[in-house]
Amino acid sequence: MVIVETNAPASSRPVVTVDIYSDVVCPWCYIGKRKFETGLGLVAADDLGVDFDVTYRPYQLDPSAAPGTSEPVLDAYAKKFGGAERAKAIIDNVSDRAADVGLEFNMDRALRANTLLAHRLIWFAGEHDAEPNAGVEQAAMKERLLKAYFTDGLDIGDPEVLADCASELGIDRQVALDFLASDRGRAEVAAELDEARDEGITAVPTYVFNGKWAVPGAQEPETFAQVLRKMASDAMSSVPADR
Repeated sequence: MVIVETNAPASSRPVVTVDIYSDVVCPWCYIGKRKFETGLGLVAADDLGVDFDVTYRPYQLDPSAAPGTSEPVLDAYAKKFGGAERAKAIIDNVSDRAADVGLEFNMDRALRANTLLAHRLIWFAGEHDAEPNAGVEQAAMKERLLKAYFTDGLDIGDPEVLADCASELGIDRQVALDFLASDRGRAEVAAELDEARDEGITAVPTYVFNGKWAVPGAQEPETFAQVLRKMASDAMSSVPADR
């Protein structure tokens, strides 16, 4: 099995596409990412005869969040869920679920911010033909920004912070800053956000297989593996017998 990303060189094998709609301030999206990757690992030893093309798509839990500002996530949760006590209970629960899959959440340090710039940087990582992004994959960029928010307590709405994260992955820091200061990727990310609404995506994470089968939520790895095997089997059954 080969796992590829959008814009990777074409393969002669059948391809199963996986579009993952998620936000970088969504705890279940980080937990779901780890469970999905584990599910992929469960089928990695199988000779399924297909490639999996995984693309991360943007979704904003709070598109109205003011750009250029941030606030402690505890305060944001208290406003949304009815007080500090309820907010702490929710944070403690998702932190425990994160620990179950090997993730460290330090949400007492997390800063809620508008995620549009982060989504543009993830889009940029998917543009393999763009000026030097050092071949950084979307999954790596997504992982770094999730860790920046949930573990490191960084402001993922700050271009300087985002450029630092990009440089850690091998993208020239000034290239990242210049990209974020430009209009590149704005229209594309806006179109993908509109597409998510048009497709009825109302909660994240949501995993869309081959553009037609949606699986919502941070499912267990075995569930993802079952879906991946089913989609691979369907893809192989459509291959002409003389291939």
